[in-house]
Amino acid sequence: MSLVRKFMTVGGATLGSRLLGFGRETLMAAALGTGPYADAFYAAFRFPNLFRRLFAEGAFNAAFVPLFAREIEANGHDGAKRFSEEVFGVLFSVLLILTILMELAMPLLVMTIIAPGFAGDPEKYDVTVALSRVMFPYLACMSLTAMLSGMLNSLQHYFAAAVAPVFLNLVLIGALGYGLWTGADPLQTAWYLSFGVLAAGLLQMAVLYAGVRQAGMSIGFRRPRMTPNVKRLLWLALPAAATGGITQINQIIGQMIASTKDGAIAALQYADRIYQLPLGVVGIAVGVVLLPELARTLRAGHVREAENLQNRSMEFVLFLTLPAAGALWVISDEIVRVLYERGAFGVETTAVVGGTLAIYGMGLPAFVAIKALNPGFFAREDTRTPMVITGLSVAVNCVLAVTLFPLFAERGIATAEAASGWLTAIALFVMLVKRGHWQWEAALAGRVARMLAVTVAMAFALQYASGRLSGWLTPEASLVTQLAALMALIGGAMVFYFGLCFLTGAADARMLRRNLKRKARPAEPADPAAGA
Repeated sequence: MSLVRKFMTVGGATLGSRLLGFGRETLMAAALGTGPYADAFYAAFRFPNLFRRLFAEGAFNAAFVPLFAREIEANGHDGAKRFSEEVFGVLFSVLLILTILMELAMPLLVMTIIAPGFAGDPEKYDVTVALSRVMFPYLACMSLTAMLSGMLNSLQHYFAAAVAPVFLNLVLIGALGYGLWTGADPLQTAWYLSFGVLAAGLLQMAVLYAGVRQAGMSIGFRRPRMTPNVKRLLWLALPAAATGGITQINQIIGQMIASTKDGAIAALQYADRIYQLPLGVVGIAVGVVLLPELARTLRAGHVREAENLQNRSMEFVLFLTLPAAGALWVISDEIVRVLYERGAFGVETTAVVGGTLAIYGMGLPAFVAIKALNPGFFAREDTRTPMVITGLSVAVNCVLAVTLFPLFAERGIATAEAASGWLTAIALFVMLVKRGHWQWEAALAGRVARMLAVTVAMAFALQYASGRLSGWLTPEASLVTQLAALMALIGGAMVFYFGLCFLTGAADARMLRRNLKRKARPAEPADPAAGA
C-alpha cells in the first residue's frame, strides 16, 4: 500500500471519529452551553486527556514503535511478543499506582493545576474534583490502548487503531442523548458524560486487544521487571512524552489561566473541537503512518527513500492545511454559528468562540507540521532534541498567555498557542536540515510558495461568497438552510483551491497518481551489527 493510501486510510477513519465529535459537541453546546458545569466537565476531562497525550500517544508513538519494529526485524514475532509483554507488565503496574495516587490527590490537583480559578467557587470546585475522580482511570485504559495501537501500526494494521476513538464519541453522544431525552439538568448531564468517558476507555481497550489478536499476536501479563528493553523504552519515552504532547501542554497552561474567567474554558474547548478536525484527520494520519514507515526505511538503510517520505509527508500536510487555515480565518463565525448557536449557546458566545477559532486556524499548519517533523527524530531514536525545543516553546507560550489574556481573554490564549506552535515547527525543521536528516527539495519549495498564493486568493473569494450568502447564515434562517449555505461555501472553496493548485502547478497531479499507486519498497534485511 502506498504512503498516500495509508494516510487516507488513517485519515478517513479519523474523519469519521471527528465528525461524530462534532455531533457530540453540538449536543453538548445545547445541553451545557458555557455555564459552570461545562467548565467543570471540560476542566476535569482535559486532565486525563493531557496525560493520555503525553504518556500514551506521545511517548509510545515516539519510543515504542521504533523498538517494537526493531524487535520484529531482529527476533521475529516471538521477540516482539516477549518485548510487548515486558512493557505491558511494567506499564500496567505503573498506571495502577499512578491512578491511586492521583485519585487521593485530586482536590489538591484541581486547586493547583487543573483549574486554580475554581477555588473561589466551592460548588464548581467540588464538582470538578468529583468528575475528575470518575474520569481519571480513563488514562490507564487509553495508555494500554496506545500500546496496542503502536503494535498494530508497526504490523501495518492501521485502520483498527484509527477507528477506535469513534467509540468514545458514540458513547458520549448516547449519554447526551439520554440526558436530553430525560430532561436532565446540566449537572446530571455532566455526570452521565463522566461515566461515559470511563466506559468508552474500557471499550476502546477491548476493541484494540481484539485487533492485536486478529493480527496474529496475543500478549499476556508478565511480572514487571526492568529489562534492558524496558529501560531503553523509558529512556526514550520520558522526553518524548513532553514532545509529543506540546499542543496539550500549551492547552493545559491556557486552561489554568482561563479558569479565572467564567465560560473561558468551555469557549476554548468549542473552538478547539473545530480546528481539531483538520488537525486530527491530517496530523494523526501523518504521525501514525510516517513513524513506523520511516523507522523501517532507516533500519533498512534506504536514506534516499527516507528523504522522499519526509518531503512527501510535508507536501501532503501543507497541501491540505493551508486552505483549512485560510477558511478558518475567514468564516470562523459562520462555522461556529451553524454548528453551535442554539439552546444555551447564544450570539455573544458565537463571537467569542469564532474569534478564538480564527486565531487557532493561523496555527493549524504548524500544529500539523509538527506531526510530520517529530518522526524525523523519533525514528532515529532521538527524543532529547524535540524535548529541548518543546521546553523552549512551552516557556514562550506561558509568557505570551499570561501577557495577552488580560488584554484579549480567550483570543490571547489562542494567540500564545499558535505562536508557540510555529516556533516549535520552525525549530524542528531547522534542526533536521542542519543535521543532514532532511534534504529539502527545491521543486517542493516552489510548490509551497504557489500553495500560499492560491490560499490567499481562495480566502478573498471565500470572503466575497460569505457576504453574498450572509442572509442564509443568520440565526433566523432554518438549520437546514444554514447547513446548506455553509456546505456551499466550503465546497466552493475546495473546488477553487484544488482547481487553482493543479492549474498553477502548486500540486502535481501525475505525482499524486504515482504516490497513490506506488507500492512501498520491501525492506532489505538489516545488518544485525548496525543497531549495536
